[in-house]
Amino acid sequence: MTYWDPRIETIPMTDLKKKQYKLLKSLVYRLYSFSPFYHDRMKEQNVHPDDIRDISDVRKLPFMFKRDLRDNYPDKLFTASQEELVRYHVSSGTTGKPTVVGYTQNDIDGWSTSLARGLTSIGLGRGDIIQVSYGYGLFTGGLGLHYGAERIGATVLPTSVGNTERQIELMQDLKATAIACTPSYLLHIGEVAEKMGISIKNDTCLKAGILGAEPWTESMRTRIEDWLGIKAFDIYGTSELSGPMFTECAEQQGFHIWSDLALVEIIDPKTEEPLEPGEKGEVTVTMLQKEALPMIRYRIGDISSMEEEVCACGRTHPRIQRIQGRVDDMLIIRGINVFPSQIEHTLMTIPEVGQHFQIVVERKGALDDMLVRVELNKESFSDKINDLMQVRRNVEHRLRNALNVNAEVELVEPGSLPRFEGKSKKVIDKRSM
Repeated sequence: MTYWDPRIETIPMTDLKKKQYKLLKSLVYRLYSFSPFYHDRMKEQNVHPDDIRDISDVRKLPFMFKRDLRDNYPDKLFTASQEELVRYHVSSGTTGKPTVVGYTQNDIDGWSTSLARGLTSIGLGRGDIIQVSYGYGLFTGGLGLHYGAERIGATVLPTSVGNTERQIELMQDLKATAIACTPSYLLHIGEVAEKMGISIKNDTCLKAGILGAEPWTESMRTRIEDWLGIKAFDIYGTSELSGPMFTECAEQQGFHIWSDLALVEIIDPKTEEPLEPGEKGEVTVTMLQKEALPMIRYRIGDISSMEEEVCACGRTHPRIQRIQGRVDDMLIIRGINVFPSQIEHTLMTIPEVGQHFQIVVERKGALDDMLVRVELNKESFSDKINDLMQVRRNVEHRLRNALNVNAEVELVEPGSLPRFEGKSKKVIDKRSM
């Protein structure tokens, strides 16, 4: 087993908790003293830094929300001066005011170190060629993976997104061994390659994909690995924390959260009470060493569960499981909670179904209707009405059993649904239009 920093990655749990507590205590004192925002929040919560006597006392501290970043746009939450900043990243702002994140050099170094540990844990290192097909620029994905890959001594191929045929040519010619991108873009690359007469599995040196920036399921992982002949690893993070930051290891059993950098809680989104290991709830993160934009109990909105047992890889840091949806992307259809990830998981277990689908929700009279447009794979597409009707009935039956609500299914021919170079857009909710 290879480690980037075995001293910290395999630190005994008791020592790890002590280290976390010291970092948390220092962070709370610093923010209480120098951040008007956090000082006021703590006063409102009737909590003082002296009240933090144990790592569990993090629960006494106030939550932080994305609206806080928007309300304090662009930099009112920063605790570093402009002279100390070396970079800005900015979110898209598609659901409101964009969020601006500043970085000191230590912030960049911590981000790069986190990814260096993660990339090493999946077996990458010196001698590998990592094709970074996340967007570069204001988006955090491309530059984050770029710096992490360079830190482990790998060679970076900074292709960004788009120009897919050229990306495939470079992948072949420069013998890329890993690619970092969204799962939906990797699927698109695979389809374009086939149109070019190229098999990713047989005609490239690709062995690993570092895939994130959008939810994807275990069933999708199986599809990708079988089709493209690679190991597909999930990566997790948000632009507010530092972009993509935490990866699975070679065991593929959840994201390792480096506890010297972040303290993660799983809470009940309604009661706001902490949940036990294995229970699903909302991911809440405290960044322990961020300088420019510290975060205490930031409620991300992602739904997951935590595993505290030592991983088979030997790393002692806790893991959170694959993101199963978001608090705010849950669809309520006729009183039933439905997550797009449930639909994807079900569809990916049906052999006749391709990789792409689209959910359309609209209100007809007083009731909500859900239509799932499903691409068939090439082998199953047929002009025989009876064959298509049988497949459609099977898909509708499987979805009804999985979701406990009826969904109308429309089968469409391969390649007919939109493709995306960045994050995919699987849901069209016409009720909010």
